[in-house]
Amino acid sequence: MMMRRINKNALFQQLNDYLKNEKRELFQQTLMTLHIQDQVDWFQKLEEKPLHQKVYKYLTAEQLADIFQGLDVEDQHEMMEEMNRVQWIATLNEMASDDVVDYLTELDEEQVAPVLDEMDQEVASRVQQILEYQDETAGAIMATEYISIKTTDTVKQVMNRLRNEAPDAETIYYIYVVDTNNELVGVLSLRDLITSDPDVLIKEVMSTRVVSVKTSQDQEEVARLMQKYDFLAVPVITEAHKLVGIITVDDILDIIEEEATEDIGEISAVRGATGTDVTAFEAAKKRAPWIIMLMFLGLITAEVIGQFEETLEAIVILAAFIPLIMDSAGNTGTQSLAVMVRNLAIGTFDKKNVWRVIRRELMTGMMIGLGSAMTLAILIMIFYDQDLVLAGVVGLSILITLSISTVTGTTIPLLINKLKIDPAVASGPFITTLNDIFGLLIYFSIATSMLHHF
Repeated sequence: MMMRRINKNALFQQLNDYLKNEKRELFQQTLMTLHIQDQVDWFQKLEEKPLHQKVYKYLTAEQLADIFQGLDVEDQHEMMEEMNRVQWIATLNEMASDDVVDYLTELDEEQVAPVLDEMDQEVASRVQQILEYQDETAGAIMATEYISIKTTDTVKQVMNRLRNEAPDAETIYYIYVVDTNNELVGVLSLRDLITSDPDVLIKEVMSTRVVSVKTSQDQEEVARLMQKYDFLAVPVITEAHKLVGIITVDDILDIIEEEATEDIGEISAVRGATGTDVTAFEAAKKRAPWIIMLMFLGLITAEVIGQFEETLEAIVILAAFIPLIMDSAGNTGTQSLAVMVRNLAIGTFDKKNVWRVIRRELMTGMMIGLGSAMTLAILIMIFYDQDLVLAGVVGLSILITLSISTVTGTTIPLLINKLKIDPAVASGPFITTLNDIFGLLIYFSIATSMLHHF
């Protein structure tokens, strides 16, 4: 029998009506039938502020924590301002430690300590542990709500523990095994646990092939590792091999989005100014340094044109093709840049094949350049009185420029990566301006050498 599809908008309106009419039980029952993300969507659409207070009154701290964790930072701040201090602290106590850290890192530094003092000391201790790790490392994004078991436990004992502790754990799909020194020695999947004899010791059914990450490991490396092994979670250990936390796949998805946004910002020279909540002043402040630097590079472009002033005066028609040369060079270089930055970011680039990659990009540029040169030569012959020399100059310039532009877009991020700097900083505007300079030098050098043939 097919279930009737529920109209979410109608259900959202029903929840609003229950709140307005103070039907607390019906409101709670209906809200709990929704997926947590649908609860978040409903709350975000609840624009009547007096109804927010009823939500805080009718829901438990645990239920409020589920909604709070799904909100963006701006809405989280607004929600916390609307709640009284007791509710606020109680909600934080019900959240996963890594989610509390995500919120606290958005507060002013002087606000964090008082909040930790008011929180449950056990929860605060776990949060403080995470806060001590460097940003964008495994330790800084891990959750400390995990279940670890001993090699001497029986399957039956672990099953009994899971019944009691599973609701508070971040995940139970993987259960990590430690020795008496809390060192990670094995892992057990929930499937293996359920299908094992209740009286068997854990050491007999666990796997000792455990893939783990260190607390100091970069979050991008963690993301690539989890993607490689298709993990739902990965254990985090110290340098002494002691288990201190886990990272789950939902956190990794957030990191992938965060890193992708960061790389887009770097490539387009708008790092830190991609969010819709960034003010015009903040966006201008973050973009201005790149624009000013590129403006000075643009002066070099102007100087290149100035150096070939006599050529331009002699053959004025050459000026008509300057934008074409510059745009083609910049666009081709940016394409190669995007390909190389992506390969470096996801770890698919093999350093042993660096010359093969550069050679491939050069060949790609030459093929694109040859096709463009032939097309332009035909168009110039048609529209410029069959000027064979002009067609040859523009066509040859495009061929050489596009060939060099692809190599530039490939090698610069490789050089930057060699210096242990994020290759995404080799931004599109920078590559474009650099290739503009190369393109103009090539164009006017060829034109000057052919001047007596015009």
